Amino acid sequence: MKKNLCFILLFCSVLVHAQNFPLNSSVDIPAMEQKAHEGFFRDPDGAANTYDVTYHRCEWVLDPAVRYIKGSVTTRFRPNSGGFNQMQFDLDTIFTIDSIRYNNTNLGYTKLSSGILQVSLPFALPPAVIDSITIHYQGVPPATGFGSFVQATHGPLSTPVLWTLSEPFGARDWWPCKQDLNDKIDSIDIIVRSPSAYRTASNGVLVAETVSGTDKICHWRSRYPIAAYLVAIAVTDYAAYSDFVPLSTNDSLEVLNYVYPENLSSAQSQTPVIKEIITLFDSLTITYPFATEKYGHAQFNWGGGMEHQTMSFMGGFNYSLIAHEAAHQWFGNHVTCGSWQDIWLNEGFATYFEGLTVERYFPSSWYTWKNDKINHITSNPGGSVLCDDTTSVGRIFDGRLTYNKASYLLHMLRWKMGDATFFTALKNYLNAPGISGEYARTEDLKAILENTSGLDLTAFFDQWYYKQGYPSYHITYGQTGNMVSITIDQSQSHPSVSFFEMPVPVKFIGAAQDTTIVFQHTSSGQTFTANIGYPVISAQFDPELHILSRNNTIIGINELEPGSLNAAVFPNPAGDVISIQLTLDKGMGLNAEIFDLKGKRVFSWELSANAGKSTHEMLIRHLEAGIYEIKVSGKSFFHAQKFVKK
Repeated sequence: MKKNLCFILLFCSVLVHAQNFPLNSSVDIPAMEQKAHEGFFRDPDGAANTYDVTYHRCEWVLDPAVRYIKGSVTTRFRPNSGGFNQMQFDLDTIFTIDSIRYNNTNLGYTKLSSGILQVSLPFALPPAVIDSITIHYQGVPPATGFGSFVQATHGPLSTPVLWTLSEPFGARDWWPCKQDLNDKIDSIDIIVRSPSAYRTASNGVLVAETVSGTDKICHWRSRYPIAAYLVAIAVTDYAAYSDFVPLSTNDSLEVLNYVYPENLSSAQSQTPVIKEIITLFDSLTITYPFATEKYGHAQFNWGGGMEHQTMSFMGGFNYSLIAHEAAHQWFGNHVTCGSWQDIWLNEGFATYFEGLTVERYFPSSWYTWKNDKINHITSNPGGSVLCDDTTSVGRIFDGRLTYNKASYLLHMLRWKMGDATFFTALKNYLNAPGISGEYARTEDLKAILENTSGLDLTAFFDQWYYKQGYPSYHITYGQTGNMVSITIDQSQSHPSVSFFEMPVPVKFIGAAQDTTIVFQHTSSGQTFTANIGYPVISAQFDPELHILSRNNTIIGINELEPGSLNAAVFPNPAGDVISIQLTLDKGMGLNAEIFDLKGKRVFSWELSANAGKSTHEMLIRHLEAGIYEIKVSGKSFFHAQKFVKK
């Protein structure tokens, strides 16, 4: 799912026009949207996982002009154990239950306050034997989440439109199901009767669209495993057209587009980019996972999009949104996060693959894309990729952490593992038995990355996934002949991490050439040497933005002013304390001042030095990391020297 500020105006009709690559449309959840959901709470405990859903047949009567649903859901299921005489569904208590039928028998039921429909079976069913029941129900769905069931209008004629969006906890708001992340539905049929002026968009393949009197009946069918929150319907006067994408299997994939008639021409000019997007994802990972059915877009009144399986619901058709929702078909739909704690396995991957389209098709914008992500992530010193509050929609879909920091975690894994190994590992992840077409947790991904690469990634995930913050690097270097000596210090933005271990690239620039050397940085203050082979004029830390970091400094000793021979400033880089060592012929009073690079004085003090050698310590923990100049002056004495505050 991808959301932007327009979500605040949830029911406003929005169509965002594509640009060459609209970096500013690569939108995260804004702070004000998160604030709007801080009070949102749903009990994450759902229906008891005592049976396996093998099939749903959903038959609904809907009018997009009316906020109401009536119909039936037939569930085929397989009990997980013996003594099975009771089953539970997630369904809000607001609905009227017309009947629950089992073998032509009406069943008793109880509505639990937690939103559980508890059904009593007439006798205990044997384990592992498929059976079925049908729930007939109706009512006005509650208004929760991101709009789990919405009735609105679009266009100059205010044409009615109705849609669903169940992520994360909204499936129970409109149909009886198991919405927890533990049991995918093996297959599903969706049959919607609505007034004949409208058509229904949904998952899978359109089996039939028939007119019956004043109504139209749309029958959709999917035979791929699907999570309950990815089941969706949208009903209005859609105009339809198709794009076609060649796959690596030499097959052609239909991309079926349902758009508002008033936006047909603009949409037709924007959606063909799906061809190059799916072609890229197909080449980097595995063939589109639902290739025997379709992919599609259905327009709805939202500021972002939702990756419903085989048919994403789209608030507009800008490039980044199309890429993001398409990537979810691999990461989020084919392999789905097994817990909302692991939501980054959906959103982090979709965000990074959105970035990979920039790298491939808009390379001049790739650095900017990465830099924008870094700036957003490091705008706050804390926060983990691990979702630590799954009762809060705002935290689950935190744009800074779940989307952007998670995407940069993947970028750093790619840097650490190398391109070939990284993308091979992703193919292995998507194809892994028990994960392919099912659910995954972070530890599942970690194990596959390790098995593919041979690396131990425990420390990496501990620092970058489970814990918080980011590093700042403070680098000094000097050259003797062809040999460069470089010292790499590191500070951290959050106390949960004492050190971030990463390969550190440094670019050494000469008059006519440059060389980038990668240093295996395993501890702060580590010193390395390298034979550069030419005079170094300057150096650049992480020139291609492989590492998530901020407030970095890099200076050469030739850039430091040595000042008077009878004074020294150390250590350099400095932490909380900096020392001035003086050797004077006679005692005198001195002034010491520290200036930032803009020439602003940020600290001053007076000190008294006796004849001979003396050392004076100054507390500078209040200074931000960066390069400063310290000046010490007195009668007939002056010393100036740059230093790094880490």
